[in-house]
Amino acid sequence: MVGQLTQLIAAAAHPLPDLSDPLFGPYFDTFRNYKVVLLGDASHGTSEFYKARAEITKRLVDRHGFTVVALEADWPDAEAIDRYVRLRPGPKGQIGDSKLEPFKRFPTWMWRNNEMQELIEWMRDRNAKVPPERRAGFYGLDLYSMGSSIRAVIDYLDRVDPEAAKAARRHYGCLEPWIDDPSTYGLASLRGIESCETQVLTMLRDLLKRRFDYAAAENDGEEFHSTEQNAYVIKDAERYYKAMYYNSASSWTLRDSHMFETLKRLFDSKPGDTKAIVWAHNSHCGDARYTSMGMRRKEVNIGQLCRENFGHDAVAILGCGTHTGTVAAAHEWDDDMHVMNVIPSRSDSWEYQAHSTGILTFLLDLRPGYADPALRKALAQEPAWLERFIGVIYRPDTERISHYSHAYIHNQFDTFIWFDRTTAVNSLEVVQPATPLGKEETYPFGL
Repeated sequence: MVGQLTQLIAAAAHPLPDLSDPLFGPYFDTFRNYKVVLLGDASHGTSEFYKARAEITKRLVDRHGFTVVALEADWPDAEAIDRYVRLRPGPKGQIGDSKLEPFKRFPTWMWRNNEMQELIEWMRDRNAKVPPERRAGFYGLDLYSMGSSIRAVIDYLDRVDPEAAKAARRHYGCLEPWIDDPSTYGLASLRGIESCETQVLTMLRDLLKRRFDYAAAENDGEEFHSTEQNAYVIKDAERYYKAMYYNSASSWTLRDSHMFETLKRLFDSKPGDTKAIVWAHNSHCGDARYTSMGMRRKEVNIGQLCRENFGHDAVAILGCGTHTGTVAAAHEWDDDMHVMNVIPSRSDSWEYQAHSTGILTFLLDLRPGYADPALRKALAQEPAWLERFIGVIYRPDTERISHYSHAYIHNQFDTFIWFDRTTAVNSLEVVQPATPLGKEETYPFGL
């Protein structure tokens, strides 16, 4: 049966041209009418995954009207990039945010790499040639920015409502002792030493009560929307760091629910026909209901939430995979980045099935109406094979338990993009700053 499945995959696979070939992007034109296109990757340190997602993003933005590029990244860091790519004035009229050098906490290589830099410059150049309403923005969905989000909220209120800024300092002061290492706040809460939930919720409610007044104060409401997003980051981060000590599945679901709600608020702030591209790990993008995450641990992710809330027909999920090569990763949290060899995929994995086709790079469309019916029928009869997940930490010595999980790939993704041999992402830095945020996230490792 394995041989037959491999043959069916090979027959259905569409070989892809080189990533630098202008013909690569058009292979993804069939995704032009979706409300959300999620672009997953099997690691946070693989050049081909970043380049492929960049080329798909360029095509969807330039030819098909997508105006939101949202990433598994923190809101304040991404906003500094958004001001740059959309030529969007800051509070004092400057382009860009001089106060923040983005993505400077571990793992810096995840977003500070040559592949992302090229996409960012492309977005800025392209946006400079079109009207503001057609410019594609750059947004962060994650919740690890509690400290910088607090500063952003207070800075905003200092400008528009100094009395409210004083209240914000009082409310958020509860979290101040924990800013440098928020995971210790969760432990303090568990021991009954501290809980800032009431203060954080009060601040969010007070901010939302004044939304119409604040929205009229600066830049047509965009500055308020950013402040609102930061206030939600603080609220959800406070819950997240407490949940880490109670239940890992609960903290994962909180984080992905925050990412989905952030995306939803982005849609609410824009015209009704807005279309979005989401960059995140396969473990976040691929529908959790068809992986061990959902089947065994009852975790939820952003891919599942998008399908459930927007409808399956409005959401496309694309995943990437590889057999072997090199990857940029760390051995432990806060370690420096290393270029590591990726162990060839296991014989009981989806990756090995793809490798066995002998096709070096291909697109496998799994959508009904696009996929080979014989392949879909065969996949429906297959058990859940293993799938590899490498985050910012890679542990080859314990790869099976650390980086593999079961999945029904034809339901997890709508399309699978394959690169048989891949190379490490081109990081702008190797030495990493000491940033203890998220140290307790252990499975999947650094995703």
